[in-house]
Amino acid sequence: MAEKKNTIRKILVANRGEIACRVMRTARDLGIRTVAVYSEPDAAAPHVVMADEAVLIGPGPVGQSYLVAEKILDAAKQTSADAIHPGYGFLSENADFSAAVEKAGLTFIGPTAEAIDLMGNKAAAKRRMIEADVPCVPGYEGEDQSDKVLVKEGKKIGFPIMVKAAAGGGGRGMRLVEAADGLEAAISTARSEAENAFGSGELILEKAIVKPRHVEIQVFADSHGNVIHLGERDCSVQRRHQKVIEEAPCPVMTQELRSAMGEAAVDAAKSIGYRGAGTVEFLLDADGSFYFLEMNTRLQVEHPVTEEVTGLDLVALQIKVAEGETLGLTQDDVTLSGHSIEVRLYAEDPTKGFLPSTGTVSCFEQVARDGVRYDTGIRGGQEISPFYDPMIAKLITTGPTREAARKLMVEALTDTALFGPKTNRDFLIACLEKDDFISGDFSTAFIAENFTDEELAAPQADAVSVAVLAVRHFICDHEKARTKAMHVPQGLVNFTSDEALRTPYKLAIGEDEIFVSVRSKSPTHFSVHIGDDIIELDVQAHDGTHMVLNSVGEQYVSQAFLDGEILFATINGASFTCSNVLMRNAASDEAGDGSKVTAPMHGKVLELFVDKGDRVAIGDRLAIIEAMKMQHEILATVDGTVEDVLVAAEAQVAAEDLLIAIDMGEE
Repeated sequence: MAEKKNTIRKILVANRGEIACRVMRTARDLGIRTVAVYSEPDAAAPHVVMADEAVLIGPGPVGQSYLVAEKILDAAKQTSADAIHPGYGFLSENADFSAAVEKAGLTFIGPTAEAIDLMGNKAAAKRRMIEADVPCVPGYEGEDQSDKVLVKEGKKIGFPIMVKAAAGGGGRGMRLVEAADGLEAAISTARSEAENAFGSGELILEKAIVKPRHVEIQVFADSHGNVIHLGERDCSVQRRHQKVIEEAPCPVMTQELRSAMGEAAVDAAKSIGYRGAGTVEFLLDADGSFYFLEMNTRLQVEHPVTEEVTGLDLVALQIKVAEGETLGLTQDDVTLSGHSIEVRLYAEDPTKGFLPSTGTVSCFEQVARDGVRYDTGIRGGQEISPFYDPMIAKLITTGPTREAARKLMVEALTDTALFGPKTNRDFLIACLEKDDFISGDFSTAFIAENFTDEELAAPQADAVSVAVLAVRHFICDHEKARTKAMHVPQGLVNFTSDEALRTPYKLAIGEDEIFVSVRSKSPTHFSVHIGDDIIELDVQAHDGTHMVLNSVGEQYVSQAFLDGEILFATINGASFTCSNVLMRNAASDEAGDGSKVTAPMHGKVLELFVDKGDRVAIGDRLAIIEAMKMQHEILATVDGTVEDVLVAAEAQVAAEDLLIAIDMGEE
């Protein structure tokens, strides 16, 4: 083995959440000490607790903490760290940061600043790939960024086309334009979002490939000229150009196609003298043609599926290369075994257009089972703030076949108790159970083609579901009571000899309020009265949040957690939130008529389009709120006159805060 050029003894992880924890796990296994940096809201976050040392770098907003390179470098100096791992996001693809790390005499665990700079700009990257004979999508990546030229070039390319931020990723600053009349507006919106997200309004245009697959190749290179690929990942299940489900290998991959795409990816890396872990992303057409999309000069969110099918620790390999060693692998050494699927658990509400969701994580209990892996940086009791990306955890399953991994994922998601902010857990299960996903025959249009607005709506609780919620509420209430009266024998909990004694509930589930009563016939058998109906439920298993019930031969698997007055629960993969109205003072809320415009989530008011006295009509833009790196338009839902504007641009607002009042009276 080659002698190490620069042994790394302490790594500062310039990131937060699950990727910070992921890097620290490998560093710990290698005997390397770690340093965490954290913002004020993250003071008690798992990555801070996990590290050997931790340094506070500022308040919540990323522009005052995680994106301030000087604070990161000061923390490294303060703790005598000799290397910095950037994770992904934040400063991971910032060439100036990479250069500053090296200038400070530290090891940057990633590519050179030159490579980051070149590939971080989609326009420059595409020009270099064309020179290297890597297949590219037809488009415009010129330096003239005037609206006039962009419109002209867009019409020349032909529609549909994609407008993309040259410096960006993750779906921000990206718009699909179906026809010429929508191009100017798309350019304006994409440029504005790009400037806010990446500090650059430079755009590129590309011919939209209709219903492609999104397939990426993991490449690895050392500083000795060795470059290999570790196979592919399919990332076609996307929403707003953000990946939702990833898997390795790609369901439609052939050995011939893998060799061709792998060779193109290696050529791309070689053409820029790459070093470290990188991902070359391609669009794969139905006819087998593939086109360079972009290169990510960092570790990807979805790297675990590659680790699972190759048996390699990619973070350990990153550290090895950063220390100056050779990869120690040739292309022939790379073999793929089994199948792995990763889902991204987002703090968002699918029933409300996937708006980001914030709040306290009441409960997060993970499944301990062979083939199931969680990469997470959250814990029960932690606050999900509006300052960061809405992805809060990743769940990865691996099996001998794709179907085995898929079934295991459905089971693991169903058995995962994650309560508090709204999440996309149910949506992920629904995706995995769609026929198109099961068959593997899908494209980046998968979500649009497989989900209607009705399917994304909150689930309606049928009679048995209401009964299950009532029993779970009843048992949670009695467990709380038992902790206050420990002298009550376990066998008598939930039991009464009085056949007539029933506990009444008025359950608020969504917009419905349902009267029920629960009678415990034994510690494991319950009768639930809903109107004139009686539903019998037998508890077959109960372990903490997990419960298995049976009603008339049908089995119901439920996770539940009572947080104060709110019961969070899942029933066979469907999530419900309910409370017992009889146990609280119910305030009668007036039905919203659209005259009071409130914030749909926590965030920052990026722009206001109206002033007091302005006349507005249904559909008019009122404001833009930015939360978790995405921009959300607030539109008028009534005609009227702006009575008052209660916020200013750049103000931070909480969900349900009143923003604008509209007088619906006649002029």
